[in-house]
Amino acid sequence: MKVLGIMGSPRRKGNTEILVDRALAGARASGGQVEKVIVSRLRISPCREIYACLKDGNCSIKDDMQGLYTKLVEADRVIFASPIFFYGITSQAKAMVDRCQALWVRRHILGIVPDKVGGRKGAFISVGATKGERLFDGSVLTVKYFFDAIGFEYAHDLLIRGIDHKGEIEQHPTALQDAYALGQKLVLGDC
Repeated sequence: MKVLGIMGSPRRKGNTEILVDRALAGARASGGQVEKVIVSRLRISPCREIYACLKDGNCSIKDDMQGLYTKLVEADRVIFASPIFFYGITSQAKAMVDRCQALWVRRHILGIVPDKVGGRKGAFISVGATKGERLFDGSVLTVKYFFDAIGFEYAHDLLIRGIDHKGEIEQHPTALQDAYALGQKLVLGDC
């Protein structure tokens, strides 16, 4: 089972990446073949809304998304992680999500369905500095539509409020265990 971790934070070795790494460790321990993509290291242009993808389901912008499309199509599970920036996902992560319009077109307009259909599940991990009641609402909605576009069920999430400073998540009483368990659940089908 291929598990793709998408790390959407521009801050390396911070709270989001620590949680993604723990979730991927849980997935690996449960038999998953894991890979982590660091979005901020990729050259991803924003969607230009020129609709070239309507022709054959391929984006006409040639950048690092081309390789990421292949990884998304081949994955059985996706763990998408982003900290909260102004009640949304990071701009780096959002550019990647927007460029998945090509995969949405393949599925919903052109009827091109990848070989791996059904049973594909995704999880969302997010950390936010504030404790606002609706802190994650916008991001969860974006990620749900992202998963739908790429052919995944939104199966689970780990959303943690009140964490801001780099590495602070390591002091959270259950976060690392919860992230590890999330990775295990995705691979074992317990979510």
